Amino acid sequence: MLTKDEIERAAEALDTAENTRVQTGLLSLKHPGMTMDDAYAVQSAWVNRKIAAGRRVIGWKIGLTSKAMQYALNIDIPDSGVLFDDMVFEDGQTIPKDRFIQPRIEAEIAFVMKTALKGPGVTVFDVLNATDYVTPALEILDTRILRVDPETKKARTIVDTISDNAANAGIVLGGRAVRPDTIDMRWMGAIVSRNAEVEETGLGAGVLNQPARGVAWLANRLSQYGGHIEAGQIVLAGSFIRPVEARHGDTIIADFGPYGTVSSYFA
Repeated sequence: MLTKDEIERAAEALDTAENTRVQTGLLSLKHPGMTMDDAYAVQSAWVNRKIAAGRRVIGWKIGLTSKAMQYALNIDIPDSGVLFDDMVFEDGQTIPKDRFIQPRIEAEIAFVMKTALKGPGVTVFDVLNATDYVTPALEILDTRILRVDPETKKARTIVDTISDNAANAGIVLGGRAVRPDTIDMRWMGAIVSRNAEVEETGLGAGVLNQPARGVAWLANRLSQYGGHIEAGQIVLAGSFIRPVEARHGDTIIADFGPYGTVSSYFA
């Protein structure tokens, strides 16, 4: 277990990396025995710093929901991070070139909550009942921690990702909002293009076989720490594509078919 001072120093390093856009070193390398509980403690400390600086929590993101990503990190559960008010971008908005370090894009289904969800024991059906609507979304990922250590060539692990607020950096909502009980979200998918070239395709079934299942997992996990999903909050249910690098000058468009499109331009 990391000490309180080690947790605070890690949170400070992440905050500095985000503000200066200069990545910090791997926490998994600095603390070889670091656990997932340690990582969530670092994330929480960083979240508290952001709140103290005037930022407002607007929801949650769920990551590592696909089998491919779980296999890559040798885990069998998702992870989660916190959404803040300054992470929201309009559909089609230009992303300033100095905003992120190494941005990547994922296509997701966003849940906007009608009522609160409090675990334990939250089910998929509870999630559907508590959801006001779902809508196409892009998540902008960023890495405040190095992806690979230049000396040891060691890659970041799950504890680095969780500490780094699950790599969460931005959110774009777009397309057509729909009631969750009017569609089968397993078949709600997207064709994701970068500069008019298709990069990735996927279906909602890639997210734990049902995107609402990730939201139920989150509500139950939060209950272990006395937390819950609040009414009005946004929950990104998890990506059904691999991350797409967003380079300077790139336009990313996710075409959700009958549910519309959502896009971003990176200056």
